[in-house]
Order: sequence, then structure tokens, then C-alpha cells
Amino acid sequence: MKSTTLKENKDFRRLYYRGKSEASSCLVTYVAKNNLGESRVGITSGKKIGNAVKRNRARRVIRAAFSRNENKLKGNYDIVFVARTKTTIVKMQEVEKQMTMHLKNLGVID
Repeated sequence: MKSTTLKENKDFRRLYYRGKSEASSCLVTYVAKNNLGESRVGITSGKKIGNAVKRNRARRVIRAAFSRNENKLKGNYDIVFVARTKTTIVKMQEVEKQMTMHLKNLGVID
């Protein structure tokens, strides 16, 4: 099941305040159920992470890791992934491992 992109600031803020979250060394995950009939995903990387090249790599790595887990989603969720400084230096497999653990703990995948 293909998910769409979260773009609205209000959607991100809603997840930050009302969503459930999990954090690890290179990724923070926020999740909330939605009633839209589709899952939506947003990825953020703040200025603390580094220059544009590093921020873009972090987003690319997170996007690649999520695309491997996308078909395992068991419902309609809004999900936001926040990159951390370590995201820019670790391999995609490490991010995927942490992401899978987060999504399992939050009940989004089996």
C-alpha cells in the first residue's frame, strides 16, 4: 500500500503533541491513527544536523528505509520521522533496523 506525503505544518504539530513516539540514537518516530483511508508520511531534518548535503542524505536514508517497511503497515496512520545528527553517518540498514523496532513498539506493524 503506497502512502502519501505529509506536507501541512498543522499535521506535523498534531503528531508532535498528540502522537505516540519512540526515540533512538539516529531516529525519532511519531505516530497517530488517521481516518483518511491512506497512510501519510513526513520526514524532517533540522538545521542542527548539518549542511544541506547532510540533511538531504538523512532524509534520503530514512525514505529508503521506510520504503522497505511500507507494505507492512496494518492500518491508516500519520507517521513523522525526525532525523538526528547520527542519521547522516550510519548506514541505511541501521536506520531501517531502528525504524522497524519503533514501528513494532508503536503497534503500526507486526
